Amino acid sequence: MDARPARQDHIATLDLLRLAAALAVVFFHYFFRGAAAEGALAEGYPSVAPFALYGYLGVNLFFLISGFVIAWSAEGRFWQEFAIARFVRLYPGYLLCMTITFVIVMAFGAPLFSTSLGQYAANLSMFAPALGQPFMDGVYWSILLELVFYGWVTLALLGGVFQKWKLGLIFVWLAISASNEFFIESRAARLLFITEFGPFFAAGVLVHHIHAHGRSLAALLLLGAAFLLSCSTLSVTQQWMINEYGIAVSQPHLVIANVAMHSLLIGAILLRSYVVPSTLTLALGGLTYPLYLLHQEIGYIAINAAAPLAGKWAAALGCIALMVLISWAIWKYFERPTQRRIKSWLSRALDAALARFRGNIATAR
Repeated sequence: MDARPARQDHIATLDLLRLAAALAVVFFHYFFRGAAAEGALAEGYPSVAPFALYGYLGVNLFFLISGFVIAWSAEGRFWQEFAIARFVRLYPGYLLCMTITFVIVMAFGAPLFSTSLGQYAANLSMFAPALGQPFMDGVYWSILLELVFYGWVTLALLGGVFQKWKLGLIFVWLAISASNEFFIESRAARLLFITEFGPFFAAGVLVHHIHAHGRSLAALLLLGAAFLLSCSTLSVTQQWMINEYGIAVSQPHLVIANVAMHSLLIGAILLRSYVVPSTLTLALGGLTYPLYLLHQEIGYIAINAAAPLAGKWAAALGCIALMVLISWAIWKYFERPTQRRIKSWLSRALDAALARFRGNIATAR
């Protein structure tokens, strides 16, 4: 691994929490959804499926963590710095993983999976459904919501209101989310304002605000409101799972799981001094993004191919190990060097463009 020291402001416990969230989603797909979703896997895992069912909540935990990390990343930054940092964090890894998925599905996916050059071209944008094509892999839906969240934060930074009006903006966001989820039920609003998952992002932002600026009555009340609203919005996915699979986590268990997720985030921040940042923790956190992007359809194809030879358990566990290894290699040998180069180039290009724009404005005056 890289011998250079990790960033001193890095919170290693969040890397471990991200890894736990990613593995939860992997377990959900391999040990529950694979057999439940129209036979994506030839063999199921009924002995562990009732536990693997909870794994989809790893996505909700990701959104909680993202709220914290994005608020941290935006702290004291100009909008262009934030936007560039988010772009280079998401797009290079997405492009490579999406391309790998396309190639493997094209070569080995039939008869379960299929793809086309049109689908690949649409997925280059990260907004494939807007172009009339499905995502290359179903897990990409959550990346779209992350992009919407980043877009709103970028606009708040551009308007100079992210720090000044942060709590007020979160209050408005939670009010919109509650109104839409309880009364309006607009699908467009659910996407534009992320009303189903907004309370998780908002809770993460609020945990960061309390961590960075201290406790206040307003922040604590908003955090409580975000938690209570998230307990309610979890029922949206619950109903979808009942319709899709005929089974879902019960509402009391969802509330308990939600308490656990929020506690894990807060605990990771409170216990940050007990886990020293290192190249290992940085790698464990870094590999989670390619792992999330790669594991589902490629994993189904690999497990179906290996199970007749090695048995279904060895196939699934071996696939998890292989996916972790490949994801680590992508993070280390592709994402990190590519991100540094693209970030440097984009920063120079944007600075030059902004300088020209300001020069033209000054000339016009």
